[in-house]
Amino acid sequence: MDYQTLSITLDDKVATVTLDRPALRNAFNEQAIAELALAFDELGRNELVRAVVLAASGPAFCAGADLNWMKKMAGYSQDENLADASRLADMLRTIYLCPKPTLAKVQGDCYAGGMGLVAACDIVVAAEGVNFCLSEVKLGLIPATISPYVIKAMGEQAARRYFLTAERFDALAALRLGLAHEVVAMEALDITVAGIVKALVANSPNAVREAKKLVREVVGQPLTDALLLDTAERIAAIRASNEGREGVASFLDKRRPSWLD
Repeated sequence: MDYQTLSITLDDKVATVTLDRPALRNAFNEQAIAELALAFDELGRNELVRAVVLAASGPAFCAGADLNWMKKMAGYSQDENLADASRLADMLRTIYLCPKPTLAKVQGDCYAGGMGLVAACDIVVAAEGVNFCLSEVKLGLIPATISPYVIKAMGEQAARRYFLTAERFDALAALRLGLAHEVVAMEALDITVAGIVKALVANSPNAVREAKKLVREVVGQPLTDALLLDTAERIAAIRASNEGREGVASFLDKRRPSWLD
């Protein structure tokens, strides 16, 4: 597809999806939402892709909603607003459920809906000096569609504060809250992301996919007999899988597993 709001590259099993509207601080509109949903759906099904990096061009990562898009929404009916918000919700879910590991590379400020993009990714690396903000209440709105992902990432107590105050907080605060996994100097951002991606693609593709699913489906579950059985069935199944057998055999034989060839 000829993307208008994104650029996509594939290099050595790693796809990079770059928000590419720097003049508009990478704010998204209906086209950007549709293109992000399509890109992550296609990359999730592409057997050549082992990891996906979400990046941005220019000084900002994402300023949230495009002003022209917001002007259009101001005249929408209830049904039109619902359809529009549902498309955003579906896009965020597509990123969150992408079977490939996803990494947000946050080089600049990230506001409002942009925080939903970041929180929907598996791993977040931010540059020092980056600011985050859930600014919706300043406009009389709420961060509803991004809330499932942001609350998972930063926790209920932090969400209570920042959803209500719309205060900016910096990358180090994001690290303390759990929204970011690492915060590094801007000049170290590329090499840090490259190191994490290298670790991701060195692992069994099937195991990475199943491990991602495991976290998503086990978190918050009570410690019941049903959960214990479920986890036992998962490890039994992956031990018997082709990559599970190959991984153990290669370790015992002191050789590279086949997925690295």
